[in-house]
Amino acid sequence: MTLRRRAALLACIATLAAASATAQSADWPAKTLRIVVPYPPGGSSDIIARSISQAMSEALKQSVIVENKPGANGNLGADFVAKAEPDGYTMLLCDVGALAISPSVYTKLSFDPSKDLRGVTMLAYSPHLLVVHPSVPVSNLKELVAYSKKNDLNFAVTATGSAPHVAGVALERAAGARWQYIPYKGGVTAIQDTVAGQTQILMNGMLATLPHVQNGKLKVLGVSKATRMPLIGDVPTIAEQGVPGFESGTWQGILVPRGTPETVVQKLNKALITAIRAPEIRSRLAGQGAEVVTMTPAEQDQFFAKERARWATVVKAANIKLD
Repeated sequence: MTLRRRAALLACIATLAAASATAQSADWPAKTLRIVVPYPPGGSSDIIARSISQAMSEALKQSVIVENKPGANGNLGADFVAKAEPDGYTMLLCDVGALAISPSVYTKLSFDPSKDLRGVTMLAYSPHLLVVHPSVPVSNLKELVAYSKKNDLNFAVTATGSAPHVAGVALERAAGARWQYIPYKGGVTAIQDTVAGQTQILMNGMLATLPHVQNGKLKVLGVSKATRMPLIGDVPTIAEQGVPGFESGTWQGILVPRGTPETVVQKLNKALITAIRAPEIRSRLAGQGAEVVTMTPAEQDQFFAKERARWATVVKAANIKLD
């Protein structure tokens, strides 16, 4: 075959592939969609996923199922989606900030979230709550710092290298506190052990943590947001308590494999925003301490890049590394 004929054949194949992709995009969705949550059931991402699945199903006229794939601090499920067929039927719903931390923490990450995944939209933001077991005799951050210097305290983290872990390290360094980190395999077990008094301190998303504060099983000392949360307006921010500019939290968002057709990404973006902004869902989440925050795909990718650079500095300073 001559070079000219080969080039013509390749061009023809590319044209047919593009036409096929366009046709598939026009018919999308033609089957059940799957939201992969890379954490155990009961955490912030799982709560969001199950809150929007039905509304999303109605918007797209297709079934939407939620599937938990926990492991490796969320990286197992993220890797699964990153390597899935880029057709829009498999989505990742996770803490986007935590995903941005992974490349700095893991020396051998099996995928590159910046290259293998792309954003669809952010869904909600839930600031971290700094809480302690009721037996800890402190009522604010200053007292906690002083107490930590004279007593052994265990700080529960959802996993080594997770967003709450890195936020705890940043707070410890900025406030001059001292505590020992105890890693778990998810936010639910970290909360359970702190409620039981096996660990004494926890930083975790407000969405999953607030109910335990409201029932008196945990004591809240501060919220890691720039401004106070109306739902708990009497609780001061960490920034107000001597750590200016401190802010952290869980950012739940949807990502899909890189290469997913743009028309499909835009359809997903529209359906997800319609679902999360539904009055009953927005109201329910607000009552649990989560704010609805939506973005365009490009805005979410930009957010991810900024978070990756921001937390890389903290990870490097604290020398947090995992294989």
